[in-house]
Amino acid sequence: MNRKQCWNCLFLLVIAITGECAGMSLTSPFPSKIIQLPEADKSGGLPLNSTLSNRRSYRDFLPDALTLADLSQLLWSTQGITHPRGFRTTPSAGALYPLEIYLLAANIEGLEPGIYYYDPRRHTLRLTLKGDKRSQLASAAYRQDCIKNAPAVIAINAVFARTQRKYHQRGTRYVHIEAGNAAQNIYLQATSLKLGTVYVGAFYDSAVQKVLTLPKNVEPLGLMPVGHIP
Repeated sequence: MNRKQCWNCLFLLVIAITGECAGMSLTSPFPSKIIQLPEADKSGGLPLNSTLSNRRSYRDFLPDALTLADLSQLLWSTQGITHPRGFRTTPSAGALYPLEIYLLAANIEGLEPGIYYYDPRRHTLRLTLKGDKRSQLASAAYRQDCIKNAPAVIAINAVFARTQRKYHQRGTRYVHIEAGNAAQNIYLQATSLKLGTVYVGAFYDSAVQKVLTLPKNVEPLGLMPVGHIP
């Protein structure tokens, strides 16, 4: 191996290590397309008690498109940065943030259909795979129509090792608690936006990993289709 090849290997190793430590997905060290999301509204929305009272699960959606502003609010609620030290909207054991959020976009104004990775630090989306993949994801989730018909699906995934390194087997429980907190945030934000969603936990893990282009160390925990309520 010559000197140039050695430097290239070292560069890729640094990218992989720093990416995982920072809570980034390792799908690719070279992003194919980056979309900057609109800034999230951190002061508006429905009052908390009203939002809690109106929260419901919805499996039927209108064909209307979601906006990038809707998407921005939903993704920020899931893992958005809320503090200069990097704290997020969802509490995390040891502030280790094992969750990785992916988006299946099918009918979003100003966004081409595809699979995207959400980077909470920059509040951006990175395209990982082009095309409307709802049918494939629905097949991986026992052919549930709520996934096939929704304009978008937010996928909550996790790298368990990030939390287990500190908390060992107890860390597995903490990751599941964190995923539940993130899901509730999506529920409440969707309610505030007068949108509907539902938490889907019935699916074939390996099939979902393939459709979403997840790295091997990223495990799917839940799918949340989002859309307008009939």
